[in-house]
Amino acid sequence: MLPDLRLSDRLRLRKPHPCGSYEWIVTRLGADIGLECTGCGRRVMLTRRELNRRLKENLTRHEEEQNRKSS
Repeated sequence: MLPDLRLSDRLRLRKPHPCGSYEWIVTRLGADIGLECTGCGRRVMLTRRELNRRLKENLTRHEEEQNRKSS
């Protein structure tokens, strides 16, 4: 299952974009996920299933995660 995503989250994908950047910013949530490359600004849409396959890690820390770890 796809981890919890929010707008403006920074994601690291497994393979680099042709511009050389691995990092993307979430710009749209829904059935499809909108991403913007941090290197060149290119925008793409991926299905949740495709993003789940390509996602390496979410670089954005959420307060809820920090609260769970400290409890």
